Amino acid sequence: MAIRTVLMLLAGFLTSLAAQAECDKLVLTADPSYPPMHWYDGTQFHGASVTIAKRVLDELKIPYEVRYLGPFPRVVNAAEQGDVDMVVTLKKTPEREQFLLYPRTAALANPVAVFASRERMFKFKDRTDLVGRRGGITRGNVFGDDFDEFLRHHLSIEEADSPENNFSKLGAARIDYFITGYYAGMAYLLKRGDEMRFTALSPFVVDTPNYLALTRKGRCADKLDAIDAKLAQLKKSGVVEELIRQAFAQWKQNPVVAVK
Repeated sequence: MAIRTVLMLLAGFLTSLAAQAECDKLVLTADPSYPPMHWYDGTQFHGASVTIAKRVLDELKIPYEVRYLGPFPRVVNAAEQGDVDMVVTLKKTPEREQFLLYPRTAALANPVAVFASRERMFKFKDRTDLVGRRGGITRGNVFGDDFDEFLRHHLSIEEADSPENNFSKLGAARIDYFITGYYAGMAYLLKRGDEMRFTALSPFVVDTPNYLALTRKGRCADKLDAIDAKLAQLKKSGVVEELIRQAFAQWKQNPVVAVK
């Protein structure tokens, strides 16, 4: 029995070493059209989520590749299949936890807002005021905090391929409101020069954290604890807050998204 126990422990140790050896390069990706958190300019990824992930991996000395995959639904599919190792950044939902591993420490906050045309404002105190109106979301977005279930069962929602398409539909009165991350929505309004045409209604419908998520089928799932510890350290030291500030400034200077 003792020999068998030793052999089992040895096998587990060797399996652990093999798993670590397999993570010779962590492949990370993101939604290419969600500035200022993450966006693709036709050449490379930018944004707070990407720079935070790169800083964590650099300090842990984990080699990585930032890979563009196309629109967000392709990103989700790649994560489910284990074709990538990390997606930055995402809200935690029960559906996503089936194929993603989340650290304890959140990378950043990303409140979700309802945007409306200033010309067609309506009374808004909470999510129930959206019932009976035509709404829009960007394809692939989920919002967490039980709002997705409310949206499916109680709201009339159309999906569009990008936030720009949704704001165009909102401006043309084809929808009455558009739900998206507050910072991403404001970033697109800044790009369009439409800050005075549309507004984010108060209060937020969701205010949940976003995470650097590792894929369960990827090669680097064993790095979760190390990534969590390093991220917590960087947040405590103020590095993460500074990277977020820099991302906003970069987007404002060059608001370009190119999704193929």
